[in-house]
Amino acid sequence: MDEPIKIERNVLDIIEAVVSLCCLVGVTLYLILAWNTIPAQIPAHYNAAGEVNRWGNKSELIVLPIISVMLYGMITLIERFPQIWNTGIRVTEENRTQVYRLLKNLIACVKIIMLSVFSFLTVLSALARNLSIWFLLAFVALLFGTIAYFIVKLTRLRSKYPLE
Repeated sequence: MDEPIKIERNVLDIIEAVVSLCCLVGVTLYLILAWNTIPAQIPAHYNAAGEVNRWGNKSELIVLPIISVMLYGMITLIERFPQIWNTGIRVTEENRTQVYRLLKNLIACVKIIMLSVFSFLTVLSALARNLSIWFLLAFVALLFGTIAYFIVKLTRLRSKYPLE
């Protein structure tokens, strides 16, 4: 079996760790501190226009932070094993560091986006507010825009290191 691949930490890794943990801890603290002021009925689901289409008990708010923690754990675990990533290009000794660093940055950015969105939705539901009509569009644009950005960078890297 191959040796585990180590990717040196960079500034983005530190920012991602801090932002991710702030989202997790922040939303949990918010729920604990605001629990008595949260209405008994809260928005439990939104439609594509950002309107509430299902109301639920405030205890349902606990689900999103739990999902966030599970998401954080799974993505963090995946980050630690770059050899299992589908890189989309042939990884060689020459490009290995660049390819894995690029993909680790992609994973870090997606993790920040996902945890931020889950935290935002938790707080918005606790406040019993509708989403902006632009929320879904902005979320999809941010998520897929980020992925597209890194795919373009990966494609440029592939052209530097052709298969043969």
